[in-house]
Amino acid sequence: MSKTKSAYAAAGVDIDRKMAALAAIKKMVRTTAGPGVLSDLGLFGGLYASPGAGQVLVASTDGVGTKLKVAVMAGRHDTVGQDLVNHCVNDILVQGARPLFFLDYLGTSRFMPEVFRSVIAGLCQACRQNGCALLGGETAEMPGLYPPGEYDLVGTIVGAVDRRKMITGAAIRPGDIVLGLPSSGLHTNGYSLARKVLFEQAKLQPHDLFPGTRRTVAQVLLAVHRSYLKPVMGLIRRVPVTGMAHITGGGFPDNIVRVLPTDSLAVIDRAAWKVPPVFRVIQECGQVDRDEMYRVFNMGIGYVVMMPARFAEQAIRILADANCRAVPIGRIEKGKRAVVLLN
Repeated sequence: MSKTKSAYAAAGVDIDRKMAALAAIKKMVRTTAGPGVLSDLGLFGGLYASPGAGQVLVASTDGVGTKLKVAVMAGRHDTVGQDLVNHCVNDILVQGARPLFFLDYLGTSRFMPEVFRSVIAGLCQACRQNGCALLGGETAEMPGLYPPGEYDLVGTIVGAVDRRKMITGAAIRPGDIVLGLPSSGLHTNGYSLARKVLFEQAKLQPHDLFPGTRRTVAQVLLAVHRSYLKPVMGLIRRVPVTGMAHITGGGFPDNIVRVLPTDSLAVIDRAAWKVPPVFRVIQECGQVDRDEMYRVFNMGIGYVVMMPARFAEQAIRILADANCRAVPIGRIEKGKRAVVLLN
C-alpha cells in the first residue's frame, strides 16, 4: 500500500525529510563534544556540566547576515557555519571567556538536506577548532516567511571566564597601546553595502575574478570570519591586557568605544596598516565616503587589544608566534570617551 502524502508536506513542510537529515548529522555533531557534554543531540534541552566555582558564564547571540545571500548565489554553504561560530567566539573572547558550547538556529522556506548538511559541517568544523561543543539547535521550515531557496542562520554561544580574570576595559588607561589583529576579509559585516556595490553597480558575478586579485568574487566574499581565540588566549596568559574589542558592525567608532572608560579616548592611525584590496574596490566602485567605510567594515583589522605600551613588543612577538601578525594602530589618551580616526 502506498503511503498517503502528508498534508503538511503538501503545504511545504516535510517533517520526515527533516528528521532523516537530523539523524544523519548526529555522528558529525558528536565530534564536537567535550567532557562537559552530558547529552546527545535530540533532547529538548542540551545538557552541559557547570564549569565550576569562581567561574562567570558569558553568552552572546549573533547571525551571519546577508553574507548568506552570497552563499546562495555561489551555491556554497560550508563556510557560513564557520563564520557564525567564529564571530560568536570572538564576541565573548573580548571579556576573556573561553567557549563551552554553541546552539544554532536555521530557518528556511523549504528544508534543503544538502544545504543543511553543508551548514552543519561548517558549524562542527569551527566548534572543533575552537574547543566548543555544538550542543543543540533548531531547524525551522516556514514557507511564506523566507524566500524560496534562502535561509537564515543564527547562533548562541556560552563560555566561561574566571571572575578574577575578566577583561572589562575598566583597566584601560591613557598611555596604553592599541594593537590591531588582521582580518581575513569582510568577516560577517557590511554585506548589504558590498553586494549593492559589487553585484548591482559593478555588475560582477560570483565566478568573476575579483579586481586586483587572483581569486573569484565568491572566494573573496566568502572568506571565513577569523577566530582570534588561540592567539589571544596565549597572549592574555603572558601580558596584562587591559581591554579588547571585536571589530564588527559599527566598525572602529562603535566597537572600540564599548570598552573604553568614560575618561579615555582611543586615537586610531589609519596609516598604520595597509587596507586590503576588497575594501578599496568597494570604496572606489561605490564612491563610499571614507569615514563611512571605517564604520561599516573592519578595513583589514578584525580585533583590537589594548595594554600598557611597555608590553607592546612582547605582545607582537607572542602573537606572531601564533601566526597572527599584529600591528600598533593607535593609543589611548585622556579625554571624553570616543574614538578618533586620524590620517
